[in-house]
Amino acid sequence: MAWLALCALVLVLTGAAQAQPVRVASKIDTEGSLLGELIIRTLEGHGIKTENRLQLGATQIVRAALLAGEIDLYPEYTGNGAFFFADAKNPVWKHHAAGHARVKQLDAERNKLVWLQPSPANNTWAIALRQDLARSQKLGSLADLGRYLAAGGKFKLAASAEFVERPDALPAFQAAYGFKLRQDQLLTLAGGDTAVTLKAAAEQTSGVNAAMAYGTDGPVAALGLVILGDPLGVQVVYAPTPVVRAEVLARQPRIATLLAPLFQSLDATTLQRLNAQIALEGQDARKVAESYLKAKGLLP
Repeated sequence: MAWLALCALVLVLTGAAQAQPVRVASKIDTEGSLLGELIIRTLEGHGIKTENRLQLGATQIVRAALLAGEIDLYPEYTGNGAFFFADAKNPVWKHHAAGHARVKQLDAERNKLVWLQPSPANNTWAIALRQDLARSQKLGSLADLGRYLAAGGKFKLAASAEFVERPDALPAFQAAYGFKLRQDQLLTLAGGDTAVTLKAAAEQTSGVNAAMAYGTDGPVAALGLVILGDPLGVQVVYAPTPVVRAEVLARQPRIATLLAPLFQSLDATTLQRLNAQIALEGQDARKVAESYLKAKGLLP
């Protein structure tokens, strides 16, 4: 009888643990809201209860909440591991798979956090070009841009002062791809809002035909722009990835298998399109997430 009672207690406690909602958070930006809603809708759709803590705050706030056990899961970016672990000089962060493996190992060992399947996208600093120019001159990468500029191609970039001056931003691109922009080829705008630089390129403000951007910016495609590839891997790779506390994953192991196909499907073009539906068209992030999951067959 004592054995039966013990078994019953174990079953009750196991059931209670599994019934605890998974507290899902996100950063405060558009993509954070989108990824958070995609996670919540996926888990809820497969019977895993969640608690919505989306748009909790900036990186430092959300990361601290995860480390403190105040939340259980949120989407982060692999490249931030370089800063979480004071490892910025390590070249591993410039590679998608290797950067993911590095942060996965470090966070598991030191913080009992698990980095799940990453997205193939890279939400890092980039240069976006008008599509008409890209097509007519066959410019698909920064290497192509370097050749175009060497031949005297017409070019003017809208960017923030930080992008122009920071050694790891425009100067790094210039050094790697063999070009140097003159002052008259730059329109330096206050602040770091890519929505402003992208709009300048789309509207050809002051002759601008290119803009500072982030890899998954929503307005890029909608404004008739295209991100130039970075074949030399100049920038750190920021691959969106769900990060979960190991304790929670042990309690709900299906989290990993449910989120893997979702994040595998979120390439840069897809994220740009979904972000644009929220940022440009004003659609609700939850509805955008639900529509996407249904269209991809990721909900039962």
